[in-house]
Amino acid sequence: MSTKDHGPETRPHRSAKDRVRLFNKHVLNPAMLLLAGRRHWYASALEHVGRRSGRTYRTPVVAGRVPGGFVVPLPYGTEVDWLRNVLAAGTATLRSGGITYVVGEPRIIDAGAAFTQVSPAYAQAWCRFGIARYLRLTAGEKKGE
Repeated sequence: MSTKDHGPETRPHRSAKDRVRLFNKHVLNPAMLLLAGRRHWYASALEHVGRRSGRTYRTPVVAGRVPGGFVVPLPYGTEVDWLRNVLAAGTATLRSGGITYVVGEPRIIDAGAAFTQVSPAYAQAWCRFGIARYLRLTAGEKKGE
């Protein structure tokens, strides 16, 4: 068997977390974007620019409102494309609760720092999921309001 032959015994297996992430990216996220960012809906829509392509993308996220900005849980870690785009650009647009914000100063924080900023309901829910890292965004001006 050559090194290029990736039969069943040598094919890399994806973890359950990777399979869920791919399902969300290709199936659930497009459906979520139909409602994300609207009033009375829990998910927000994060608009960011691709660091290599320059293309504009929209990603549904959960964003907890905190004084001066938002905290976004990172259930898939810190290597996801949308996060890398936001960190590279230093800015993005977040539509949450029917209001669009220019957000910036992105920084990754740990659970302890996040839980002191968000509501107890968010902290309790996110703690149950075992999310270790969060994105802290500073909210600037509201767009088109």
